[in-house]
Amino acid sequence: MIKIKTAKQIEGIRVASDLLVEVLGALEEQVAPGVTTGDLDRLAREMIAERNARPAFLGYMGFPAALCTSVDSAVIHGIPNDVPLEQGQVVSIDCGVEYQGYYSDSALTIPVGRISDDVQRLMDVTKKSLALGIEQARVGNRVNDISRAVYEHVSQFGYGVVRPYCGHGVGLDIHEDPQIPNYVGSGPNPRLKPGMVVAIEPMINLGGDDIDVLDDDWTVVTIDGSISAHFEHTIAIHSDRTEILTSRNGGGV
Repeated sequence: MIKIKTAKQIEGIRVASDLLVEVLGALEEQVAPGVTTGDLDRLAREMIAERNARPAFLGYMGFPAALCTSVDSAVIHGIPNDVPLEQGQVVSIDCGVEYQGYYSDSALTIPVGRISDDVQRLMDVTKKSLALGIEQARVGNRVNDISRAVYEHVSQFGYGVVRPYCGHGVGLDIHEDPQIPNYVGSGPNPRLKPGMVVAIEPMINLGGDDIDVLDDDWTVVTIDGSISAHFEHTIAIHSDRTEILTSRNGGGV
């Protein structure tokens, strides 16, 4: 069931989103060769606690950390560890914050120092596909309009699109209906209405589509070992506009 949010509930989600933007901004500044994803997770926990909020992922279905930190060929759900990041890698950081019963969710892929042109292009295309998906997230459109915008943009570059995982509703829980795939499938295709709050999150691979889950039962990786990029925003659909609640760029993507 899709939960339509009231103006008061959207304001609560907006506050949770503002907190998340602060945390992700601080984490992005810390990413550098020699830093570990465990360091990033500890910083996130400290910052979230200082703001009287809670890491939404910690303990969710047994997940052991506040952040999902996915390096290089890890797509999503990577568990933070004490292995130092290396020059030329990329790390995707996905974080959720719960504040007074309201949830936000956002992700970005960050270069570790200088990266190759191919990987930079993958990141740029993935981020652009998120922007194009958000443009279609407006009253009267359907979920497939978002999915089509993402897929058509990335497919022209020959990139792989992760299919088993997708965007989702968010706000009163960390995962809600509807599901928002990054390709046009045959599943439910609800019309978008005012008061819907969703997380759109392209997960795009430099190689093929296929993925696997490691023995830790969490980390999703590309089967061909290709680099993956992941960007995500929580957005609110209003009657007259779409608001990017987790924007780190003055209201933009």
